[in-house]
Amino acid sequence: MKKDSLLFAFTKTNSPVAYCILSIGMGTRDEDPKYNGLAHLTEHMLFKGTPNRSSVNISSTLEKVGGDLNAFTTKERIVLYSTTLKEDVKKAVGLIFELAFKSTFPEDELKKEKEVIYDEIITYQDSPSELLFDTFEADLFEGTPLGYTILGDKKTLDPVTPAVLAKNRDKYFVPGNMTFTVAGDFRQDEIEAIVQKELEAWCPGARLSQNYGKVPMTSRGFAGKLLGGEGENHLDFLEGRKFDRCVDKKLRQAHCVVGCTAYSYYERRKRAALSLISNMLGGPASNSRLSLSLREKHALVYHIDASCVSYKDTGLFCIYFGCDKKYLDKCMKLMWKELDKFVAEPLTPRVLAAAKKQMVGQLAISGDNAEAKSLTVGKSLLLTGNITSLEKIRSEIEAVTAEEIQEVAKEILSRNRMSRLVFY
Repeated sequence: MKKDSLLFAFTKTNSPVAYCILSIGMGTRDEDPKYNGLAHLTEHMLFKGTPNRSSVNISSTLEKVGGDLNAFTTKERIVLYSTTLKEDVKKAVGLIFELAFKSTFPEDELKKEKEVIYDEIITYQDSPSELLFDTFEADLFEGTPLGYTILGDKKTLDPVTPAVLAKNRDKYFVPGNMTFTVAGDFRQDEIEAIVQKELEAWCPGARLSQNYGKVPMTSRGFAGKLLGGEGENHLDFLEGRKFDRCVDKKLRQAHCVVGCTAYSYYERRKRAALSLISNMLGGPASNSRLSLSLREKHALVYHIDASCVSYKDTGLFCIYFGCDKKYLDKCMKLMWKELDKFVAEPLTPRVLAAAKKQMVGQLAISGDNAEAKSLTVGKSLLLTGNITSLEKIRSEIEAVTAEEIQEVAKEILSRNRMSRLVFY
């Protein structure tokens, strides 16, 4: 992937609404530890001024035509996205590129925005269920970039200057480390021309590319796994780091997360099996096994869920629930009972077919949202250089066997791999 070549994808819709999404391959894991929180701070500061616009002008440009502009930061990405009527898409595309390539990071705005983020950190720390996950990941990935928190803290954000922000932007905010996706009621050539013109206006010499299969800058270190199919098994990443911590937060309820490292983004076959297990255990449906046991049958929790997240070199599987403190041990026993079932014996054909049908339906419904689909496409392009279609994801789920489910359960759901963190 050339440094000046930006991967582009377009999704045709029949809606009057257009969605534009710029994904940048820079997240918390790319930070210098002394500037932890820099990616998130950069995201905020993109909205605070360019040579042509003030922060007020930036925030009102799309709002004046009924649109919206927003952003978010993850461990591996910064994403800028807009929603407008299709006739205003040129305005949205131009604004996004202007912010990405020409933000000036004014010092007075930086001082103010740091205070806003300090307040955000305090608010976050006052939410035990959210702080729990950050603390768990920081403990599990301690000593590695994945252990950095997205928000950072005051001591790591205080030293950040406009020059630090600009240097970081110049390193990561380049076309070869970005993807741009659009969904809307346009002709392919029409929207390509609009995006290309705006891209070149704000980044001279840059070109759109649909040369899928090329490895983006953000994933070059993972190219061997990227194009080789299954890739390596990264369960040994931090395998020795296991803990069981209970922290007295003077809470009325116990908040518990149990989990371990799992599969990377590129281990697609095993990741599909783990996704099925996770959905069956604690997915969004009320008939998930943990919900039926701990909530419906025993009335011990209001909410319980299981989830799996994949990064470029490892992943995370975890289960979360909140309960009355006196029922913590009972909840743990019931949870292990459900996990052990996956390890002890393979699913029957009928149970496996039902699980696949449910998950495929959930994915199809969530993928019917053009913005959500564009976000997924942008992430896929950034990590693999290819578009992972819903059809491909469905075929991967359909291909999972009962034996693979049991094998993954033995690897992931093993008691000697799981760590636990409790706030009470």
